[in-house]
Amino acid sequence: MTLNDQYNKWKENTLKKSLEKFKERKERFETSAGIEVPRVALPGTGRGDPAPTSEESYLEKLGFPGEYPYTRGVQPTMYRSRFWTMRQYAGFSTAEESNKRYRYLLEQGQTGLSVAFDLPTQIGYDADDPIAQGEVGKVGVSISSIRDMEQLFDQIPLDKVSTSMTINAPAGVLLAMYIAVAKRQGADMRQLRGTIQNDILKEYVARGTYIFPPAPSMRLITDIFSFCAKEVPYWNTISISGYHIREAGSTAVQEVAFTLANGIAYVESALAAGLNIDDFAGQLSFFFNAHNNLLEEVAKFRAARRMWARIMRERFKAQKPSSWQLRFHTQTAGSTLTAQQPENNVVRVTLQALSAVLGGTQSLHTNSMDEALSTNHRLRIRHCGFH
Repeated sequence: MTLNDQYNKWKENTLKKSLEKFKERKERFETSAGIEVPRVALPGTGRGDPAPTSEESYLEKLGFPGEYPYTRGVQPTMYRSRFWTMRQYAGFSTAEESNKRYRYLLEQGQTGLSVAFDLPTQIGYDADDPIAQGEVGKVGVSISSIRDMEQLFDQIPLDKVSTSMTINAPAGVLLAMYIAVAKRQGADMRQLRGTIQNDILKEYVARGTYIFPPAPSMRLITDIFSFCAKEVPYWNTISISGYHIREAGSTAVQEVAFTLANGIAYVESALAAGLNIDDFAGQLSFFFNAHNNLLEEVAKFRAARRMWARIMRERFKAQKPSSWQLRFHTQTAGSTLTAQQPENNVVRVTLQALSAVLGGTQSLHTNSMDEALSTNHRLRIRHCGFH
């Protein structure tokens, strides 16, 4: 089958189904000079017209948007139909203070929340524990009980917003609290949408907020996979994270290698626990860094998608296309920013954000220009971010 035949097949099947479900934001996309921007660029005339000859290597390595191996994106129309998710990362002081911020953000038109927890919460300590002294409410909100959780989401309908929670070792506990609060609001937990980071392996590798040994930690994660597959089907059960590995000093290649290796470990643990691959794989998500080398970063995102698709289909024999898709969030690189001449950080972050968008991210967080000035203060001021 020629590339032209494949292109027409893609338009009649994959693209048509996508447009029926998600209409594009406008009928015609064009440059300021009035030149139409083709929906898909293919070898040929340069206008997006496909070449008349078959190119097996082209189809194998790139293919079409929204089709295996997803090198060109998990959606056939990408941002023509919908932008990446925009969530402003926030959380500080008490639950009441953070709730004020969340309600303000929602009033401004934001449709999702991204919750930052303080370090005692991240490692399972109550706010009144002596070891938590001096850290309560810093770099995130303090949550010690379900009452705190209720206050955090007071007057926020959890069945109408999606919530990302940056929490790992106690992720199951915080998710349980979230579900309980939603139930008290009268929400159906099967309709809840959001993400828990829940990636303990990268905590051992690069970050350090682990509580339990590796084996019990993996058991908690696979239990969450199992529970959410049955009870909270729209929830992303994990955000497999290369971001922190890159911040700890890895290269772009190592970032992808460690991240996909961790992803493989989670899948193997879930299969060993008796789960069916297609029951939980569609709820896995990823989290990558974006550095200054524009072309390297774009290539990194595309390569990661292709590799994960092949791993899931060929190694683990997943049958559903949703199980093959690597959906990911991107954050710009904090380690590249400087306290001196912070205005330069604006340029760095802009370049990094562009690489994430060109790489096809589903969700984006941009660091603030004064990110490097104060770690403890940054969660209050990082409200230019998309998450």
